[in-house]
Amino acid sequence: MKRAARLPRSRTDNLVIRELGDETLVYDIERDNAHCLNQTAALVWEQCDGKTTAAQAARFLQNKLAVSVDADFVWLAVKQLKSFHLVESGGNVPSVSRRNLVLKYAPLALALPMIMSISAPTPAGAVSCGQPCSTVAQCPAGCICDFSSGVCVGNNF
Repeated sequence: MKRAARLPRSRTDNLVIRELGDETLVYDIERDNAHCLNQTAALVWEQCDGKTTAAQAARFLQNKLAVSVDADFVWLAVKQLKSFHLVESGGNVPSVSRRNLVLKYAPLALALPMIMSISAPTPAGAVSCGQPCSTVAQCPAGCICDFSSGVCVGNNF
């Protein structure tokens, strides 16, 4: 794939998006995953419109962040966005070595695109067991009383 290939489109369906300072929080309703995009990843995600090339996005980042970056830097962010299902899956992302880019951009390590992600628990998994009990009725729904320890425990039946 040529480096001039266009970036994929950002997903917008079934996402709740909130901008908080330099970070963007994205909650994927379909997958029950929450993602925190740092400023760099969020800026690349913003450029994913299906029309912009990686070189154009790199120039945009240079202007916005006042740092020198290239298309590989952008593809690294796209690769991460794709792995978290935040861009449409069509098309291949060129292979980019995070290690090589970290070495290349060591002075700018904080500018590297980063996405932190967590999975939201299922309702049963979100139940807080562990409270003291002496009867089953004292435990929250989804927990049972372990009479030997006197503590509510998760119901693994």
